[in-house]
Amino acid sequence: MDQKPKLLDQMREMFRTRHYSIRTEQAYVNWAKRFILFHHKRHPNTMREPEIAQYLTYLATQRKVAASTQNQALNALIFLYHEVLKIDLGRIDDVVRAKKPQHLPQVLTPEEVQRVLSFMQDTHQLMARLLYGAGLRLLECCRLRVKDVDLERNQILVRDGKGEKDRLTMLPLQLKQ
Repeated sequence: MDQKPKLLDQMREMFRTRHYSIRTEQAYVNWAKRFILFHHKRHPNTMREPEIAQYLTYLATQRKVAASTQNQALNALIFLYHEVLKIDLGRIDDVVRAKKPQHLPQVLTPEEVQRVLSFMQDTHQLMARLLYGAGLRLLECCRLRVKDVDLERNQILVRDGKGEKDRLTMLPLQLKQ
């Protein structure tokens, strides 16, 4: 007697067969789980556009999430319905949209960056300097291997970066030693 996997397990399997990032998988599965819990554990098969709109409005009005967070939740639910449940949704109307922030992002000055780096030591300082100087993402830096660093050309090969793509970036001269 083969039992069909649970819905969230089906969703995880769909991400893995499509080679999505583990972080995307975790985020989308968590959004699907929160959606189900918000509607008192009703199965998504029994819900459609009005329930999705209700949940997205709740995120904006009650939880006060950022616009990008609300969009991520929407994309996760669209993935759940379209790819896992094979249900085509119509327009999702009457959603109160989260407001985009009106402030400019704060950027550290080079002097402030140096002060932050001066409080770090050894491996952590090297990693932070690579993040800052080479533009690496945290997981890219953690997965870096010695053979990925080309000291002659001052390059770093980032393997399986975002979107499972390889890319070259510069090795800051200050970090060469």
